[in-house]
Amino acid sequence: MCKVFAGQDPEGYRLINRSVRIAGHSTSIQLEAVFWRLLDEIASGQDLSTPKFLSKLYDEAITYNGHIPNFASMLRTTCALYLMGARPGSDELEQLHTEAA
Repeated sequence: MCKVFAGQDPEGYRLINRSVRIAGHSTSIQLEAVFWRLLDEIASGQDLSTPKFLSKLYDEAITYNGHIPNFASMLRTTCALYLMGARPGSDELEQLHTEAA
């Protein structure tokens, strides 16, 4: 097995719980540390706190899909999409900043 995968620091896959407010309710989300770091990076890139980013992501996903069967899994795939180069367009970022103001 490749050392970059097999020899990775166990701290990256340590599970971390964070309490956040989603759709007006406090909830706990458990993800590996590396995913929390990526979500912090994604949120920062949109000038949002991570809790605010998660709340907006949840609301938008409900609007598009009607429900979210597994939000933690959605967050992991969000990180994967981000690593594959997916980014919001400038018009989406502008709307986000307008709504946040």
